[in-house]
Amino acid sequence: MQDVFFYSYLSGMATKLISNIQQLVGVRNENKLLRGKELSELPIIEKAYLVVEDGVITSFGKMEEIPASANSILEIIDASGQTVLPCWCDSHTHLVFAASREEEFIDKIKGMGYAEIASKGGGILNSSKKLNAASEDELFNSAWKRLEEVSSLGTGAIEIKSGYGLSVEGELKMLRVIKRLKEKSNLTIKATFLGAHAFPLEYRNNHQGYIDRIIFEMLPVIAKEKLADYIDVFCENGFFSAKEMEVICNAGMSYGLKPKLHVNQLNSIGGIEAGIKLNAVSMDHLETMTDDEIKKISASATIGTLLPTAAFFLRMNYPPARKLIESNCAIALASDYNPGSSPNGNMNLVVAMSCIQMKMLPEEAINAATINGAYAMEIEKKTGSISVGKRADLIFTRPIPSIAYLPYSFGANLIDRVMIHGEWI
Repeated sequence: MQDVFFYSYLSGMATKLISNIQQLVGVRNENKLLRGKELSELPIIEKAYLVVEDGVITSFGKMEEIPASANSILEIIDASGQTVLPCWCDSHTHLVFAASREEEFIDKIKGMGYAEIASKGGGILNSSKKLNAASEDELFNSAWKRLEEVSSLGTGAIEIKSGYGLSVEGELKMLRVIKRLKEKSNLTIKATFLGAHAFPLEYRNNHQGYIDRIIFEMLPVIAKEKLADYIDVFCENGFFSAKEMEVICNAGMSYGLKPKLHVNQLNSIGGIEAGIKLNAVSMDHLETMTDDEIKKISASATIGTLLPTAAFFLRMNYPPARKLIESNCAIALASDYNPGSSPNGNMNLVVAMSCIQMKMLPEEAINAATINGAYAMEIEKKTGSISVGKRADLIFTRPIPSIAYLPYSFGANLIDRVMIHGEWI
């Protein structure tokens, strides 16, 4: 280790020593997708140091073990009284949209349901109309502001879906915006093609016609321009059936896009079985689950991604987190940031709500929102834990008495600073 310090000093590499860390949380020597009881294991080093070189973690340990040559490092950050943990990995968002939908928020307060709003041209179709009227630059500028906001709240990696275009031009426009965000941002960003989010009004009675547009007009361009990493389908009554989801995903997989799927939000219609058959990276929502479906997910390689703020906003039952954990499932947590059912990308609130409403332990929620969230985007080798060789994507908290205080004090902003790839934001 001393040789690393000495070489960095002589060569002028960007090296930072973070010292006197009260608690260094989520330290791991190897990557592992956490299942069941493993989710409650959150390794912590008390009174720790951490070394960052060119944006990457190169060493960490107890303060008493820090090499004497550390004094040669030009930038020393004193983290006395602070807890440091990996940035949140938000593996399910709809960050690119044209406008908010607070008018539907009022409709919900008056008693109108999600499906009823959608049937009247609201919901996804409402966002689609506004998005298709917006320019690419307008979408990029508004999305950039949201991205800056969520990064200041500790999100260091994020998945962003299309799905509000519902036309060839609209979907490609959204994905090109996401590509621009990837190019400009220091965050790790994954793009998901969700052309199968809803059926446009003109295709409501011609499902195959719209599916053909997805397969023959959208996917070839997406593949040619390398606009997406994943493909998604909203599998739900009134939207896409499990069979339609399989057809669309198989077409996407032929272009190298892996499935990440919306299933079991409102109803159980075979989406779980289809998702497992497709070897989906993740199946997201899961508010409506049978015991048999939980067993099937447990026996599969698929990650169940839970979105508690969507259930909160829609006043739905929360996903059965405890049953999933007790059945040895691998679960992740994400924000579902979107204008209709979860207009908030604050992963701190997601973690708190998971503890308060889904009875997850703080350790389980933090693991699900970091390392397992990284696995749900297949970026576990880059981020998601405090590990040598991973990006220095770090949350520095204000002084807190324990990790449990983060979800306990759910209304407070406990973040002091955020570091992305070794640089302060």
